[in-house]
Amino acid sequence: MKGKKSTVEETDIDLDLDLEQEEPGVKEKKPKAKTVTAGVLKVKIYPDAALKEPSADVEDFDDNLARFVDKMYEAMSAHDGVGLAAPQVGVLKKIAMVEYEEEFYLLINPRIISQEGEQDGDEGCLSFPGIYAPVKRPMRVSVAAQDASGAAVVYNVEGLLARAFLHEMDHLEGKLFIEHLSSLKRGMIRKKMYKRSSGGSY
Repeated sequence: MKGKKSTVEETDIDLDLDLEQEEPGVKEKKPKAKTVTAGVLKVKIYPDAALKEPSADVEDFDDNLARFVDKMYEAMSAHDGVGLAAPQVGVLKKIAMVEYEEEFYLLINPRIISQEGEQDGDEGCLSFPGIYAPVKRPMRVSVAAQDASGAAVVYNVEGLLARAFLHEMDHLEGKLFIEHLSSLKRGMIRKKMYKRSSGGSY
């Protein structure tokens, strides 16, 4: 949460991955220049095809997974993200993470147990640099997941943290935050992103 189009077919975890007028309610900010350390996983930018693919469950909780989680965290931090999902770095596995108020949350094979209430707030996404738009989400959510060892965990979160959880969990199903917007706003954002991918600068 917070290129050129390519296709990702491999779902196994691979630690050698390559590192007009504005519509009201949609904001575009010029992303700050960031220095990303060599070797950090590269975040996929819309319209990269990997962002629309559903992810597979994680079945092996081994050292390979632990190393990949570390690399994901490094990428999230390098890009100043609040959250990151594995498909955003080209790995189609159900792995997501959120860091909020110095607390780190790892969501492996997450599923929603319950949700209630409603909130409105601006959302951005590392895969849509500089783009922000208001999205309606539940105010509170309970999520069951697994940690890096495979142990079951349950998180009961609300407010911005609930929003971040749901944003990252959407990525695991191949769903993007713009799909919560009106067709007009969604179309405008897509147009901007396609223009960038065809040669415009970020």
